[in-house]
Amino acid sequence: MRSRSVTGVLLRMSSLFLRTLREDPADAEVASHRLLVRAGYIRRVASGGFAWLPLGLRVLRKIEAIIREEMDAIGAQEVHFPALLPREPYEASGRWNDYGDSLFRLKDRRGADHLLAPTHEELFTLLVKDLYSSYKDLPLWLYQVQTKYRDEARPRAGLLRGREFVMKDSYSFDVDDAGLAASYERHRAAYVRIFDRLGLDYVMVSAMSGAMGGSRSEEFILPSPNGEDTFVRSPGGYAANVEAVTTVAPQAVSYDDAPAARVVDTPDTPTIATLVAVLIERFPREDRPWVASDTLKNVVLMLRRPDGTDEPLVVGVPGDRDVDMKRLAAQVEPAIARPFADADFAAYPALVKGYVGPQALGADKGLRYFVDPRVAPGTPWTTGADEPGRHVVDLVCGRDFTPDGTIEAAEVRAGDPAPDGSGPLELARGIEIGHIFQLGRRYAEVLDLRVLDEQGKRVVVTMGSYGIGVSRAVAAVAESTYDELGLCWPAAVAPADVHLLVAGKDDKARTVADRLAQELSEAGHTVLYDDRARVSAGVKFADAELLGIPLIVTAGRRVVDGLVEFRVRRTGEQAELAPADVLARVRELAAR
Repeated sequence: MRSRSVTGVLLRMSSLFLRTLREDPADAEVASHRLLVRAGYIRRVASGGFAWLPLGLRVLRKIEAIIREEMDAIGAQEVHFPALLPREPYEASGRWNDYGDSLFRLKDRRGADHLLAPTHEELFTLLVKDLYSSYKDLPLWLYQVQTKYRDEARPRAGLLRGREFVMKDSYSFDVDDAGLAASYERHRAAYVRIFDRLGLDYVMVSAMSGAMGGSRSEEFILPSPNGEDTFVRSPGGYAANVEAVTTVAPQAVSYDDAPAARVVDTPDTPTIATLVAVLIERFPREDRPWVASDTLKNVVLMLRRPDGTDEPLVVGVPGDRDVDMKRLAAQVEPAIARPFADADFAAYPALVKGYVGPQALGADKGLRYFVDPRVAPGTPWTTGADEPGRHVVDLVCGRDFTPDGTIEAAEVRAGDPAPDGSGPLELARGIEIGHIFQLGRRYAEVLDLRVLDEQGKRVVVTMGSYGIGVSRAVAAVAESTYDELGLCWPAAVAPADVHLLVAGKDDKARTVADRLAQELSEAGHTVLYDDRARVSAGVKFADAELLGIPLIVTAGRRVVDGLVEFRVRRTGEQAELAPADVLARVRELAAR
């Protein structure tokens, strides 16, 4: 398939395992999925699972190499765990149940439970426990590049959301919190270098730790309209995943002079819009018209716990906002929330659909009730009266009802104030490419990872966790660099340095191209050589655009004049060069 010189690689398309497609795959929703399949980098095997073909695997391996270089540079050491793991460590940490349906569970022939690992905190913790016992052994940083498995309900977007994916996960082990903070900063700096080398225009945002646990947490996000994550940023530099945004809550106000709450008839008002219309018509305010934000919307949900039991939860938000299910999910994890169904309302007759009010809610009534931070003590609201066609006006929080707590579940909007006071928030979409956590002692505590400190006392080790989606990074780079013609790889991750093609019909063009292919590969470059004999020049040119190699050299009509065409794929910069000058030009561009 290919010949290899001492240092370079020559990939001949006449024998390369590659077939490009002219039509987009029917299930492709985003550009990276569409182009990676069309260009023959990956091939769908099943929903959420892809085979890596030779060119795609070269991109994946180059990204892995960059990651390994930067991890090794900070002193991290590589290990490798199996993907098939026993149940017991995950049961000890609680994640056998916490992961719910997203965990691939299976039994061996003896009936013992196993799982396909979605991540490996437990195994790293147990490995260190098995081998280390003193503060003198720490700090320790271990990492692996390994395939993970999660049973996504709706795999989509090719490599961006699959059931099987390649991930780099690393873990730091320190004797105290100061050590953890230092380890975290070293990994954070390494991630900056990794994503800089990949050429990604990323944003670092505050994030939620979710099922991973821990305290400080940050994501590296690639802004993209095709991203599944929503993040916010402000003119003053605040940036956060939307799940991690904290609401700027009003101060508590005195309700000494507030009017008494009163129940009013509001027939046929099951929605906020219909309620506001009736309030304006029948109960006009003296200061201004009624608006949706004067009302309190109580959203009833059902939580499914990891153990399979259900519990109702009611979330109160200002009527001009909806509950953001992703923000809610981050707050209630590992439980899973779903909207109340008619059968659920039938089982809880105190909840009147469309007219739910705080009076019937509370943990003491078996219906936990949490409100948005904007529902501050002393604030008056119009909300359901727990009777069909009736609402309560001037119901004051703290006087007439007391929620069980607050919850960050309301949607975040552009223009909302940043929590740090740095200006209005801007919303954007993005692709998560990395996530770092200060795990603390959660896993070390439950798995009893302890060492002797300097005073000879056994102390619980504190941990950090640091992940990069390696296969996702392939898609992320493709998403951020493609153009209307196809893929457009940066040199750092491209499967080849030069795409050389023969476009002339005479023997001289092939002779020149053969000589260039040999010269470039012997000089240490990887050359993708389109030497196909019975393929038209038009098809070769289209494939060169689609495959996205950074430099394209064409031996065509001008070889009779002693010239070949040289083009930079990303910029479109073109030149005609003597074949003897091509290597110097390639070296010049590679050095930029």
